[in-house]
Amino acid sequence: MTTTARAFARTKAEKVGEVERVYRTLREWLIAARLVPGDFLSEADLAARCRTSRTPVREACTRLMQDKWLSRIRRKGFQVTPISVRDIVEMYEYRKILEGFTTEKIAQAASREQIEELKRIVSPETDPNAELPRILRSNQAFHLSLAQFAGNQRVTDQLNLILGYVSRLDTLCTQTVPGWIGHADILRALESREPAEARTAMLLHIDLSRDKMIKLFST
Repeated sequence: MTTTARAFARTKAEKVGEVERVYRTLREWLIAARLVPGDFLSEADLAARCRTSRTPVREACTRLMQDKWLSRIRRKGFQVTPISVRDIVEMYEYRKILEGFTTEKIAQAASREQIEELKRIVSPETDPNAELPRILRSNQAFHLSLAQFAGNQRVTDQLNLILGYVSRLDTLCTQTVPGWIGHADILRALESREPAEARTAMLLHIDLSRDKMIKLFST
């Protein structure tokens, strides 16, 4: 490889890395509700906040548009996609498809070590001193771990995207831990190796979470 070719490859890698950094930063801000649904975002402002140029911001925002986090507003830049009750219903329906599969599969094939790991992950739910951010992190880790243990990368990737939306809803709507919908029934069914019961428990868990969100967004 010539010196010019190496320099070109290095520049390209740096550009890809910068776009990825900006993408991850903006996604974290979206999940944490630092960028609120309905907000208008300009490339120049985001570039300044991310300490970069407008090109990686534009490319990162294009990826976020594909993920449905943002939409493009002509002559204004981008808008954080507003949340509707229909969006919530569709998102939770999709979760049921993905997580019904993962929960049933884990109940059939999980090792004792995996079950114990899942119990450890959600232990903050029973800790009276646990703060909401910690519980939200454990919730996401639990659901993602189920998908990873099930061994289907496509399901894991899709669930990771959906759980980002869910975490944002929790951040926007859940101000205190009381009312949190835990995972005890799911864990009991997993530990008892009861696939049908585990699936049912997961679907009920998702339905209850959905109903809570719809009520909050309908008021």
